Amino acid sequence: MNRPTTRPICVTCGVQYAEPRPDCPICADERQYVGWDGQRWTTLAELRAAGHRGRIAPEGPGIVGIGAEPATAIGQRALLVRAPGGNVLWDMITYLDDDLVREVRALGGIAAIAISHPHYYGTMIEWARAFDAPVLIHEADRAWVARPDDAVVFWSGDTREIADGLTLINAGVHFAGGQVLHWRDGEGGRGALLSGDILQVVSDRDWVSFMYSYPNYIPERPRTVRRALRLLEPYPFTRVYGAWWKRIVHADGKEAVRRSAARYLDFALDDDPSG
Repeated sequence: MNRPTTRPICVTCGVQYAEPRPDCPICADERQYVGWDGQRWTTLAELRAAGHRGRIAPEGPGIVGIGAEPATAIGQRALLVRAPGGNVLWDMITYLDDDLVREVRALGGIAAIAISHPHYYGTMIEWARAFDAPVLIHEADRAWVARPDDAVVFWSGDTREIADGLTLINAGVHFAGGQVLHWRDGEGGRGALLSGDILQVVSDRDWVSFMYSYPNYIPERPRTVRRALRLLEPYPFTRVYGAWWKRIVHADGKEAVRRSAARYLDFALDDDPSG
């Protein structure tokens, strides 16, 4: 990145578009929102000039968090899984500069990128080109890709192993293509689940939740939650890594997901006529 790019980035969601446009379809969708001051745009050049910088810090065994300070858009951080077969970047941020590229290369670079859902597409093509890495996205979310590029690899079906012990699972929560990443060898072989906010780690960090829209408080469909549970059942995991710094279920992650789903469905399906 010898020169910062000037491609437009939506201020609210942080997604970069290929060309200037009047609106951001991702924010116009009912799962997100247009900023209260109307549609606003920025660029990587402007973010750098405003003082944003990369942030790298450990988030767990073999997992490094990558974010920005000050945070941009929704404020999520990405996770670098330092797997023996090559590092995988899970989820995405908006900010990128030469210093951040050098720091990530010092950690072993990036062999592949996988992103949970469209709200986190960020500057994925900038990252893909900086590290010569493919971006894996579920076919069901193809229409939301704001900057089409040959680096994007669409996959279909319920699961896809992207490296030894690293499997994408199309949970389908939040977006039809919403995916999570299971790391078989994480946590000393007990397994880790990187969930973004497909399964959102909530504030007390012993539970997760399932929403069609988080900012607009639209609950996810019970049948979608049940399908996600069925797909996750074969995969053991003790930790669940959410979308923001330190949003982590540290122990008994699989049981936390089960009891969270049971509680969610209990509330969602309450059919007491006297209620």
